Amino acid sequence: MYPDTYVHTGTFSADTLTARYPEPVFPPDGEALFVPVRGSGICVVRGACPQAFLQTVPAGCRVERTVYLGHRGSAPCYAVAIAAESPLPEGMDACGVRDLYGRIPEDDLAVAALAVRIVDYDRTTQYCGQCGAKMRPLMTERAKFCPACNRTVYPRLSPAVIVLVSDGERVLLARSPRFPPGMYSVIAGFVEPGENLEHAVRREVREEVGVSIQNIRYFGSEPWPFPDSLMIGFTAEYAGGDLVVDTSEIEAAEWFDRETLPPLPSTMSISRALLDRWLDGEGRCLRQ
Repeated sequence: MYPDTYVHTGTFSADTLTARYPEPVFPPDGEALFVPVRGSGICVVRGACPQAFLQTVPAGCRVERTVYLGHRGSAPCYAVAIAAESPLPEGMDACGVRDLYGRIPEDDLAVAALAVRIVDYDRTTQYCGQCGAKMRPLMTERAKFCPACNRTVYPRLSPAVIVLVSDGERVLLARSPRFPPGMYSVIAGFVEPGENLEHAVRREVREEVGVSIQNIRYFGSEPWPFPDSLMIGFTAEYAGGDLVVDTSEIEAAEWFDRETLPPLPSTMSISRALLDRWLDGEGRCLRQ
């Protein structure tokens, strides 16, 4: 569909796990791996390379729920949700998934992000949104089932488009009021019901900065687990129009050349991958 394009393989793709159904019986009979989740972060064993996978549930912690994630090799892997008030054993810390970037292998980071996401799904789908009855997990797929009205609920996934718009030697960047001081990034937004991805890309650019684009090309995707987005990346070329900033969405937008780039997003993000690739196309390296 999109010939001659570079495909980005996202940071948070948990492809080291293989979901096997029917779901294994818990507790497992033999080797297993556990990812302790507390709130929107995980608990790790301290060290130069923190350990996110444990072979036993942390001793003394009150576990609120245990959720199957998949198999890593022959070992079933589970997320264990630890109560917020439960003290952690000596030698363990709780931290956000973002904070672990660069400190643990990316494969481990992806599974940690999935663990937080699936625990949140399990916690927020205890009751049926249609009839109010107690939901129960299906053992044949990652879903919950209402025995009262036969409704099946899957983990929510919110598709969002993200696009780098270029004009020759210039790139269009925007600033959200939520960003750290001085930081700019590429344009992004959620896909609305009834529209395809290309329409969402054109609409978001037009709404946020007022310009038209052309030559939309697929770049890659990344599951962005904060909390449940799937970021679908594109590149596009400027086709015309003056910058008109929608201040309800962003607070500034500007054209930048390669020598005057502002502070940019973390290298863990698909937005940074888009920008890195833009410079790589000219045989250059983006400054850190």
